[in-house]
Amino acid sequence: MTAIQMNAELLRNMSIIAEDENLLKRAAKYLRKLVAEKQKDPTEFSKDEFFARIDQAKKGPTFELRQDETLEDLIKRVG
Repeated sequence: MTAIQMNAELLRNMSIIAEDENLLKRAAKYLRKLVAEKQKDPTEFSKDEFFARIDQAKKGPTFELRQDETLEDLIKRVG
């Protein structure tokens, strides 16, 4: 289904509920939720998530950069 077809279907369905204020409010609320999800930055996280990531990283292995070793060399070495 193309975007134009989906848009037409959405408008048809909206015309069906256009007389019911409660249904329109629910539809608008859901659409706002969808827009917020689309606009959310996937790299953004809460303070609690940040500290949880720090705690998880502390439990993992650590690697030291050897003298005269580049970051690319380290990545190749530890895979």
